[in-house]
Parts: sequence; structure tokens; C-alpha cells
Amino acid sequence: MIRGDTSIPARSRLIAWAQVIEMASIGGDRIAELIELGWIEPVQSGQDYLFRLTDVYRMKKLNRLCNDIGMSTIAGTIVVDLLDRIERLQNEIAELRRLV
Repeated sequence: MIRGDTSIPARSRLIAWAQVIEMASIGGDRIAELIELGWIEPVQSGQDYLFRLTDVYRMKKLNRLCNDIGMSTIAGTIVVDLLDRIERLQNEIAELRRLV
């Protein structure tokens, strides 16, 4: 037996299609559209797609924008991308302030 080996497989950080629909409250058609647009790039495992948790959060934001405000999918992707960029820039500013 290899040291540290357990009989339980390591937990995957990837999420199956059906779980994404439930977690992000998003329809399968919209997920397929996002894949076709190249906005999300799931890992393909055989015939199935597996998604990263960050993609699930982004799809959840997108779905809320589209449903609550009535944005188109493409407009929603642009807004989510901009929000992600703002968050990254705010984190960089906070890090720079910490270093000063």
C-alpha cells in the first residue's frame, strides 16, 4: 500500500452539467449558447461536459442579469466580464496599498 493512499477517490473540482443547472439556476439552452460563444470552456469527459466552479459562479451572475434586468445573453456576458475585471483591479489596488 502506498503511504497516504486512501480508498476514497479525490474529490473533483469539476461540476457536472445537471449540477450546474441546479446551482446556477440556468437553462441547458443558455449553457449550450455560452459554450458556443466560447464564454465558458468546460472540460469534456466523453460525451459529458464538466465545469469549473468559477464558471458556475459566472453563469449564475449572468443568469441573474438576464432574468432580472432582461439583458440578452451577449450583453450579460459583457457585463459579467467587466464586473470580473473590476474585481481583479480592486484586488490589485488593495494589494498595492498593502505594500506601500
